[in-house]
Amino acid sequence: MRIILFTGKGGVGKSTVAAGTAALSAAGGHRTLVISTDAAHSLADAYGLGAVRPLEPTEVAPNLYLQQVDAQQRFEQSWADVQRYLLSVLDAVGMDPVAAEEMTVIPGAEEVLALLELRQHARRGGWDVIVIDCAPTAETLRLLALPEALGWYLERLLPIQRRLVRALRPLLDRAAGVPMPGDDVFDAITRLHDELDDVHDLLCGPGASVRLVLTPEQVVLAEARRAYTSLSLFGYRVDAVVANRVFPAADGDPWRAGWVRAQQAVLAEVQQSFAGLPVLTAPYQSAEPVGVEALGALAAELYDATDPLAEPVGQGPFRVTRSQGAGAVIHLSLPFVTREDVDLARNGDELVLTVGSYRRLLTLPAGLARLRVVGARVADGELQVRFAEQPDQPDHRPDRQKKDAR
Repeated sequence: MRIILFTGKGGVGKSTVAAGTAALSAAGGHRTLVISTDAAHSLADAYGLGAVRPLEPTEVAPNLYLQQVDAQQRFEQSWADVQRYLLSVLDAVGMDPVAAEEMTVIPGAEEVLALLELRQHARRGGWDVIVIDCAPTAETLRLLALPEALGWYLERLLPIQRRLVRALRPLLDRAAGVPMPGDDVFDAITRLHDELDDVHDLLCGPGASVRLVLTPEQVVLAEARRAYTSLSLFGYRVDAVVANRVFPAADGDPWRAGWVRAQQAVLAEVQQSFAGLPVLTAPYQSAEPVGVEALGALAAELYDATDPLAEPVGQGPFRVTRSQGAGAVIHLSLPFVTREDVDLARNGDELVLTVGSYRRLLTLPAGLARLRVVGARVADGELQVRFAEQPDQPDHRPDRQKKDAR
């Protein structure tokens, strides 16, 4: 099964490109599902379905199915136990029931639940291709970083909290005057993490990739570059860049000729910035592409003679190689990053990697956890962390390599 995610700055046309790719896939005979993680669903509008909002996979053309996730229903399935507990706490402190219900809806719930819907469809099978129209870049990056962040909390803090609550619940109930969480609450959080962790595995697998959609503008290009770095940091593979709404050559129109020159200058930077990735170009359409036929035609022009469903090549942004002796090297692709941008720390069996405003806790496999960090460097857009055997008298303090120049 092939999974393709489309993301980009808001307003660059990623929903149009995602919808067109799905239409082209279906026209090729592949059973294709297209869903959206964006709370502001626009896929039904792109296909010209009017007021129709398909809450279950609905066939809009041969082999082409669309779903706009019913966040409320999925929320009740995944978050109901936690929400009931939170409501009981807020009721105990006298909060208005309507306000309390609003307070217990987690921010970004719709995007999270759309990913859980993706997991269900992928694990059930029945689809050749799943196309995901993601939320704008910043929301997508926060969303895709969530499984690891939640995993750290569950593995370290949740067991301690559960034991404390079990031991002290009678005392806490009387002293605090509010109910303490039961096992059903902890189990619900654990289930949510396990599901999100499975989503992460799916989206980092060999059949999944991300495509960055941009328009030829400096501000949009800058955000796309940052997104490429952050997606690589969390292990997601970018396999193409889509330059959308490119003006065709001007014919005696000075105003449009100015835009063409400006866009061509940015497109040259796009080629340089994403060297090694295919840059696909979609011309500015003379009319808004709405409907399966128009979107399929746009995608056919976009991909030209290339296979829109081609699986990504290479090993992905993360790999481990063995070095001479008993050591090893971790390689993590971090495009556009210099050593001054990276902060790296070792804490037990984890590497704590900070790049800009994003932090990743990378749990080391057993074969590396017993080794010691002996050096790190950033070279050619790649972080390389070197490991070697522990000395006879190991130093148990956390290793730290900050902006290492070696």
